[in-house]
Amino acid sequence: MTFSPLFAQADVDALAHAIASAKRVVITCHVSPDGDAIGSLLATTRWLRAKGCTATPITPNHFPEFLHWLPGADEIVVADRNPDLAQRHIAEADLVFCLDFNEPQRCDNLAAPIWNTAATKVLIDHHLHPTNDFNLVFSRPELCATCELLLRLMVEMDNAAHLDHDTATCLYTGMMTDTGAFTYASTRPDVYRAVARLLEAGIDKDKIYRNVFHTYSVDRFRLMGFMLYVKMQPYPDFRTSLMTLTREERRLFASRNGDTEGFVNLPLQIAGTRLSIFLREDTEKPGQIRVSLRSVDDFPCNRMAADFFNGGGHLNAAGGKLHCTMDEAVATAERAMHAYSHLLKD
Repeated sequence: MTFSPLFAQADVDALAHAIASAKRVVITCHVSPDGDAIGSLLATTRWLRAKGCTATPITPNHFPEFLHWLPGADEIVVADRNPDLAQRHIAEADLVFCLDFNEPQRCDNLAAPIWNTAATKVLIDHHLHPTNDFNLVFSRPELCATCELLLRLMVEMDNAAHLDHDTATCLYTGMMTDTGAFTYASTRPDVYRAVARLLEAGIDKDKIYRNVFHTYSVDRFRLMGFMLYVKMQPYPDFRTSLMTLTREERRLFASRNGDTEGFVNLPLQIAGTRLSIFLREDTEKPGQIRVSLRSVDDFPCNRMAADFFNGGGHLNAAGGKLHCTMDEAVATAERAMHAYSHLLKD
């Protein structure tokens, strides 16, 4: 299975040299990691270890339970639970891989420890507008997931010689979750060439799907029903739906980490809906509202996220955060709808 080259050969050679020269490597990702972040984190760890590196995967905070089955997930150092160990690994590293984020602040509590070291920082990411804070940048926003970009880089560097079953499983999980099981951001033929390459490595794509999407609790289903029946507020004049979730409501349904994954996509199944907004109180940071945006067609979630929610992302999938009450967050969302009404009504 062949691909056209994505990267300058000089950059690929520079990365190969950095890996060969490194004694200790840290791999990290964005705060509140999703499937693409964890998939690329674990795949990179396996890839580097196969090359003889001492590699340590570190996340800023916890990650969803439906990803704990992934090969190597039990070796991840969760920084907010074990900060001393995380900072020791970072201080000893001479090479840091930054995966699935485009600016230092996206890795939250790890940003200062990482950028206060002299370690070489390598960015592998598919988000728009990466900053100049990295020594080597492999950025391709047109790709469906960081895991797709990572596979392409592995192919260009060594023809994916170290692509074993478990590495391929991690890469497929990231691609699958970041495309809604290939229902969006996956129209390019190269996406399926990448999937074919992973199938050739022996992955069981159906089992991966079940492990991610068919492991929810009864409480999660009851919470989903509550969200759709009670909390979803349609705004038909703006072809938008808005959902909110408070910390008290999460406790009422014994909500676990990852239980709200995918909720923001549900209102897009309503005929005529162009935009879905999900506001939820952060479980770890009182006073902070996390914002998720999803859209269809050409509505620019990333622009709305930047203009109103201190965030960004992709055209049809973006996020941000607000420091305010839930009522104030709803008012901000309504202002955003009004400001973008000309695009929502098109």
